Amino acid sequence: MQHRIVFLGAGYTGAVAAGRLARRLHREDVAITLVNAEPDFVERVRMHQLATGQDLSSLPFSEMFAGTGVELKLAKVTGVDVDRRTVAVVDADGPGEPETEELEYDTLVYALGSGWNDQGVPGAAEHAHQIAGRPGALRLRERLARLDAGESVVVVGGGLTGLEAATEIAEARPDLDVALAARGGLGDWLSPKGRRHLRKVFDKLGITVHEHAAVTGVEADRVTTADGGTIPAAVTLWTTGFAVHPIAKATTLDVTDTGQIVVDGTMRSVSHPDVYAIGDAALAMGPGDKPLRMSCASGTPMAWQAADAIAARLTGGKLPNAPLRYFNQCISLGRREGLIQYVTADDRAVRAALTGRLAAVYKELVCKGAAWGVTNPTLGLPTRRRHVVRQPARAGSPVGTAA
Repeated sequence: MQHRIVFLGAGYTGAVAAGRLARRLHREDVAITLVNAEPDFVERVRMHQLATGQDLSSLPFSEMFAGTGVELKLAKVTGVDVDRRTVAVVDADGPGEPETEELEYDTLVYALGSGWNDQGVPGAAEHAHQIAGRPGALRLRERLARLDAGESVVVVGGGLTGLEAATEIAEARPDLDVALAARGGLGDWLSPKGRRHLRKVFDKLGITVHEHAAVTGVEADRVTTADGGTIPAAVTLWTTGFAVHPIAKATTLDVTDTGQIVVDGTMRSVSHPDVYAIGDAALAMGPGDKPLRMSCASGTPMAWQAADAIAARLTGGKLPNAPLRYFNQCISLGRREGLIQYVTADDRAVRAALTGRLAAVYKELVCKGAAWGVTNPTLGLPTRRRHVVRQPARAGSPVGTAA
């Protein structure tokens, strides 16, 4: 019988891992199913560009995975039973009323990612926009297009997403009054060179920065801060962090308080050895025993690690032992400026940084490279398909001999 491998989510991590695994195993030995609610790939790292009116290329999964042996199932995941080894999905592609279906698996790769996190701030869910996905970015795009000159936009959150969004909006709409509210100092985790360049670009674009301004409330036309102050906001964009998909927390998997699945160095669940988790959905440890941050920079190597580990366990090969580490943080500051902050293996800034137009080109190449890895899932790797020799037990049977 074929070994059934089900991937949940076709973002950067799920799509990359599915394609990589298809390249590793003989098709007659495995049935690989990739479940995703949308028919085409979403370049999440470009949502700030989509929100400001830029059009992104259509990247349909049906074309990407044609001839790879990966079956694409357009459906929304509604539940996972890790004890019965089943996934409940609702058909997202069929005509008429959506139908619920149950998928059985022998190996599950959980890559449902994350969405925006309003952190329970009053009014944020009702009045703030978000760009954690395409629907939110398109809603913001429509709202920004209706703003008149001189109206105000406040970006809440001084992390990478906030910096990219504020600069993109200010560059695309120089007629707007753009501000950024940061809980700490502007770019306070960057090197001195990085901070100087960031301030230079913000000044050039006319972005007002409210530092050490924790936002405690959002209204239709303003935000309030912890010190009792208010910042006018015809539009508020919330970028303070991400919250993982809630499905894992409803299972018997070992998860953190925030719902991330706890995994070992091969991205396998520490509580259920037939489940792997990658990307934002997983709590994986990096250098210095520090958790990897939610990012594409973390998710892609996690996808490689998981795919190679699954292939190794099924074929009796050697488990991967590639260290998960960081090299830089790539920040776009509009279309003409960028900042590449070089970092230690555990993601701490060092003195070196690349700035200006060259950094913008570097960032664009990184984004294109990440998309290429998804859109060409079985290219770029030597052909090393191997036969499955270790077959973990089916649901309801004793655990098999897989390592």
